[in-house]
Amino acid sequence: MERLQKVIAQAGIASRRKAEELILEGKVKVNGKVVTELGIKVGRQDEVEVLGVPIEKEEPVYFLLYKPTGVISAVSDDKGRKVVTDFFPEIKQRIFPIGRLDYDTSGLLLLTNDGEFANALMHPKYEVEKVYVAKVKGVLTGEKIRMLQRGVMLEDGKTAPARVKLISGDRRKEIAVVEIAIHEGRNRQVRRMFEAVGCKVVKLKRERYAFLGLTSLRPGEARALSPHEVKQLRAVALTKPR
Repeated sequence: MERLQKVIAQAGIASRRKAEELILEGKVKVNGKVVTELGIKVGRQDEVEVLGVPIEKEEPVYFLLYKPTGVISAVSDDKGRKVVTDFFPEIKQRIFPIGRLDYDTSGLLLLTNDGEFANALMHPKYEVEKVYVAKVKGVLTGEKIRMLQRGVMLEDGKTAPARVKLISGDRRKEIAVVEIAIHEGRNRQVRRMFEAVGCKVVKLKRERYAFLGLTSLRPGEARALSPHEVKQLRAVALTKPR
């Protein structure tokens, strides 16, 4: 038995908070009866309707994709560009990406049909770490690295402290390869952080998400997460509040 709002979220219809709003507004039925209480629990034998439409009961699935560049982190695109769900043609569940990677950024991206799981990992208060490797153009001095480590001011506020490590650099060509670890999820954050210190990211790849890495995957390849990995991710998200 699961709480009704959790079942709705896991079906990918709405976030858990939105599901709670729908219940309170009397827009959810269980076995043909309107339910307005958040404490109701339902099982697989119960019929749940949201806005008059029965929800499809799907088993939760969890995938790790090595997203190539030139792919949209979405389930569809009105311009006809390739999207991340195109790499899962045989998956019947309605999966969606957890967060996003920019069109021109490659690397590790998680996909699922478990809305509550996705919301927990994306919530800013849980500080799930993402590690990137960036190739940047410009003179990256020690002081600029320390600025990134302390946090830099962007249009939407100062970034949280980051872990930054110089992997290699060529002062003459003004090129550097840097590893940077952040736990926020702002739009194009890593690129904007380097721009704030006078450098331009020319190549960006997400190498790790929490404890997960790309291992032997190649761009465009994916694998299912193991039950143990899913359990570990839940623990990482839900046990690290600020």
